[in-house]
Amino acid sequence: MENEWKSFINPVVGNKVMKRRAMSSLPAKAYVARAMVVSLPLVACLADPSTGVTAERAAAIHRGEQLVTRNCSRCHAVGRAGPSRHPEAPPFRNLAAKYPIEALEEALAEGIVSGHPDMPEFRFSADDVAAIIIYLKSIQD
Repeated sequence: MENEWKSFINPVVGNKVMKRRAMSSLPAKAYVARAMVVSLPLVACLADPSTGVTAERAAAIHRGEQLVTRNCSRCHAVGRAGPSRHPEAPPFRNLAAKYPIEALEEALAEGIVSGHPDMPEFRFSADDVAAIIIYLKSIQD
């Protein structure tokens, strides 16, 4: 199974068909441990005392980015550049021009109800909401 490759569609890179190694022979905990080993040095690199970004804040930014990429990127531009895929979905980097970012906390926790009918309703835990808010603040134009 170690040499088997699976195809998948990656919405983050324009719905390109990508390939990855099938890793179903490993338990789920091994995937989490592998992800932590890879991402912890990245988070440490993001921490920069000269800019006031602590390791804790860098970790929250990283977590928020993961959450919005997984849940929102199929419609919204969730990073610092690029257009949204859905014409009615605002790029996240421009949200502060329309709303105070903190005002989104309640909507994220209780369920965002959108102006267009094809947006699914999302609800996030308090910790996830905090990470998303920190990430959104970090990317505003």
